[in-house]
Amino acid sequence: MRRTVGIVALVALSTAVAAPAQAGERPSEMQLREITASVETPALFDDAAGGDADADDPAIWVNRADKSRSRVIGTAKNGGLRVYDLAGREVQTIQPPEGGRFNNVDLITGFGRKRHDYAVVTDRGLDKLRIYRIEASGRLTDVTAADAPRLFSRDDAEVETQATGYGLATYGKYAVVSRRHTTRLGIFRLEERADARRDVVSYRVTDTLDLPKEFRLANGAMWTPCLEPGEEPQIEGMVVDAEAGVLYAAQEDVALWKIRLDRDRFVGVPRVVERVAEYGAEGTYDPETEECALGEPAAEAGRIRADVEGATIYPTGKRDGYLIVSSQGDSKFYVYDRRSNRPVQSFQVGDGQRTDGVEHSDGAAATSVPLPGYPKGLLVLHDGENKPDDSRVSTNFKYVDWREVF
Repeated sequence: MRRTVGIVALVALSTAVAAPAQAGERPSEMQLREITASVETPALFDDAAGGDADADDPAIWVNRADKSRSRVIGTAKNGGLRVYDLAGREVQTIQPPEGGRFNNVDLITGFGRKRHDYAVVTDRGLDKLRIYRIEASGRLTDVTAADAPRLFSRDDAEVETQATGYGLATYGKYAVVSRRHTTRLGIFRLEERADARRDVVSYRVTDTLDLPKEFRLANGAMWTPCLEPGEEPQIEGMVVDAEAGVLYAAQEDVALWKIRLDRDRFVGVPRVVERVAEYGAEGTYDPETEECALGEPAAEAGRIRADVEGATIYPTGKRDGYLIVSSQGDSKFYVYDRRSNRPVQSFQVGDGQRTDGVEHSDGAAATSVPLPGYPKGLLVLHDGENKPDDSRVSTNFKYVDWREVF
């Protein structure tokens, strides 16, 4: 089933924005909090010597039997997956299959006959999901079915265009996946089966949704984000609030969306939590610089500097807690009340005594479960511009004690 958010819905979308944190206070006037990370993972280098490893998106696996052996799992694109302990030490490296490029990762817990935990990864190189069982020791084992289908592409020739599986968010036995260079989202149901005396996992699509490509501004004009010719405003950062039945989806050049879910279906009209600061700005694409020269934004533009990226939830109760989103363009993070979506805080991660700061962050993951060294929980952030004592450009992941945030 495919659903498209049409022009008729756009008028409603123009008013569907969360209110400020307090009466009379504009979100842009809220104080920016300066914090630091306590731990960082080893530098990854996106060159031949570094195995073309480029950090992107993290997930946090809590070992309920022994929390000290909890793990952070991070994608490294052509470099596959990296698994880290709570001290930031790399404990496992997983290379992608030939032609694979791992983009986003999320977790499914208590799935299948034996109620295992799994790491689910979008392989944007092959347009598939890869599924890894997480053993009690914290090691990952690939259990992807050999005949797992393509996510969006009809054939290998279409895979070559790289309009493939991109962003990812999981809930229950489902994964929401976005399609690169398009506005499409798909819900995929994971299915376990026995194969050659072992359990493997495949998946099938249950619903799709196309977010808008053009938008009606408050002044009545129609606006299309400036992008490379042939591309649509894509979605990457996503998180599902399973208790509320809601998907938060970051359409990079447009806004952070709130989309209702009913088990394996998208329902209702998507709503805007906050728009990017460049919303409504007319632009001209320069093929030499591969950048857009932008004019003035619309009056209803928000605070988030494009791209709006990694989204995660820090729960404090069944429906309470915080939603965090990355403002990649200015290396800030915005925090919203999980229940009302009202803005409550903003922060940036600067240089500390043990780690450098976080810049141009793609992915984020949070847990409120107390862990050794993190009594109020842990926030893990992708750092797009790591600064090691080396002249090579690198990326990595930063661990932030939640007590730094609040």
